[in-house]
Amino acid sequence: MRAFVMLLGLGLLLLTGATMALAARPHADFYVAPNGNDSWSGRLATPNSHRTDGPFLTLERAQMAVRTFRSQHPNLHRPIVVLIRGGFYPLKQPMVFTPEDSGTAESPTVFEAYPGEKPIISGGQVLNNWQAVAPDRWTTTLPDVKNGLWNFCQLWVNGERRYRPRLPINGYYTITQEGTSSPAAQGKGFDQFGYAPGSFNPHWRNLKDVEVIVFHTWAAGRYHVASLDTSRSIVTLVGHTPGTEWWTSFPKGNRYLIENVKEALSQPGQWYLDRSTGVLTYLPKAQERLQNAQIVAPRLDQLLLLQGNPNADVPVSYLVFRGLTFAYSNWNLPPEGHDAPQAEVDLPAAIEATMAHNCLFDRCHIMHTGAWAISLGEGCQNNHIENCAFTDLGAGGIKLGETIIRDQPQLIASNNTVQNCLIADGGRLHPAATGIWIGQSPYNRLINNTIGNLYYTGISVGWTWGYGKSLAHDNIIMNNRIENIGQGLLSDMGGIYLLGISPGTVLKHNLLCHIRSLTYGGWGIYFDEGTSDVLAEDNIVYDTKSGGLHQHYGANNRVINNIFALNLEAQLVRTRAEDHLSFTLEHNIVYYRQGTLLGSNWSGNNYHLDYNLYWNAAGQPVTFDGMSFSQWQQKGQDLHSLIADPEFLDPEKGDFRLKSNSPAFRIGFKPISLTGFGCNLDPREVEAALHTPPAFPLPQIDVGQRP
Repeated sequence: MRAFVMLLGLGLLLLTGATMALAARPHADFYVAPNGNDSWSGRLATPNSHRTDGPFLTLERAQMAVRTFRSQHPNLHRPIVVLIRGGFYPLKQPMVFTPEDSGTAESPTVFEAYPGEKPIISGGQVLNNWQAVAPDRWTTTLPDVKNGLWNFCQLWVNGERRYRPRLPINGYYTITQEGTSSPAAQGKGFDQFGYAPGSFNPHWRNLKDVEVIVFHTWAAGRYHVASLDTSRSIVTLVGHTPGTEWWTSFPKGNRYLIENVKEALSQPGQWYLDRSTGVLTYLPKAQERLQNAQIVAPRLDQLLLLQGNPNADVPVSYLVFRGLTFAYSNWNLPPEGHDAPQAEVDLPAAIEATMAHNCLFDRCHIMHTGAWAISLGEGCQNNHIENCAFTDLGAGGIKLGETIIRDQPQLIASNNTVQNCLIADGGRLHPAATGIWIGQSPYNRLINNTIGNLYYTGISVGWTWGYGKSLAHDNIIMNNRIENIGQGLLSDMGGIYLLGISPGTVLKHNLLCHIRSLTYGGWGIYFDEGTSDVLAEDNIVYDTKSGGLHQHYGANNRVINNIFALNLEAQLVRTRAEDHLSFTLEHNIVYYRQGTLLGSNWSGNNYHLDYNLYWNAAGQPVTFDGMSFSQWQQKGQDLHSLIADPEFLDPEKGDFRLKSNSPAFRIGFKPISLTGFGCNLDPREVEAALHTPPAFPLPQIDVGQRP
């Protein structure tokens, strides 16, 4: 009897364990795995013992299975779930989802990573058949390249981006003779400039594959070489700049780089693709070994397309992508070159959506891109991008909206949310891209994102210069952390940059710091041309090069209860005097140690400042555009403001908490919490993405500490 009881107990224990194991096994309608087979049912997470059934091999097969399943069960009230096992999923072409793939509010279609595993949806190809032709030189031959079927300008070794040879080895060349237009480019743009003798060599192998990166003010162009006039030291480029305005020109002294020169291949970590032979050469770094190196080159420009039908007003909707990694998208310089006027908005994205409604990207990682990561374009509404990371980006992170103004409400991208995301390590190929760009698009929410390690603006909102019609209104930008912007590479940028009439747009409780331009224009909050009716409240802006706040021109902006501190050249900057009220600044703390309080043009009196607190921590008098405080007040400004030490706890280390006896309370200032900025993703991954090796030569910059 005792033995029976023991056996019964053991049986119950085994049964309970088996039941728990079954309960713990994640359930899905279909599974995909690298060891799957598209002829199987896709209903099993692993192949059965006889390998007669198991998961699908490809995502495309799972997509077809979901379509069939949904057509057979049109009234489902639960999600249809596809779980994707960990591994590498190389795409032969972009995945395309259309209205036929749509779910419903009660039954979304979910493509999700199997719990605890990391599926990588790749537009790249792992390169094999390497030979060590010397201890410091590996080669492989790619027939598709030789046959003109494939080209790439990016390479990754063990998940790290590697660069092509570039001249000069250190720093930059500078234009020695102002750029001009050849007869072919006359009236269209600039395509020639003078160089120092020896910078270019007409005898370089594959001269037509050499690329020239020319830096403007807030943009950079990339071109092939058309010809070299060695007698005059003039280079003519293929294609031309996007216009003849000053900001598209090639003035004397501007910087440029020469890339993809075979003869310059000399540094560990560099590579060169000889398109004429198909031979790829890589110079390994010291720790890299041929037997365990994974080397990937991109093949596809785009990985995922969500394509609704704008003409018929039929969206693709209720799709969920969760826990997936999208990686390795391609981009090649077109024959005419590439030179965008601003923010690189004309470049494609690895994931692009048109007329997508109520779709969700959750806990995804988009990385190793040739251009942008995600673009929500025409007609995209009520989509969410949450808890995602965007790193190692050829251009920027996320584009919301378009550059054109749509008249039909259903065609306007609007009401999209980006929340709790990391966007960093961008501009690796295209330095003038932004972290997030909002074009002609209203009612978006950018909340609790960490954005940094970029060479241009963190968040850019609007695409109307001046006071014309703009759809970029009612956008909420809140609780974001934006840092390490510019890095001394480009100019005329902002942590948050705005354009045009923007009623209802709010910048609230954002932290902006460590912003450095090359020359002018390293600003924190930047109200550029026509920015109007914006509220900036409870923001902390410190350690910028040119100023915490800059308004080029605009109307009726309100700047309330912010901290502007320790900016280098000026704290508050205004450029254009107009015949209407430019802005109201009230209940702000302005604390500085160098530079001026007010920068640029404070002529006239069409602005309103009051109930502010000012302090020069260097012990120098606080002056207002050359006026004493009393003279300034005689103009009617800052009648209730104070000049006093705000009594921050440790401003030099970014601690802007106020001591209990702070005089800031007397001007109605409300303390700003130093918590709640940015995303709450893995801190180690965030820090790593914010401090990657630079993609371009950068000046040494001393920046302050972070709170």
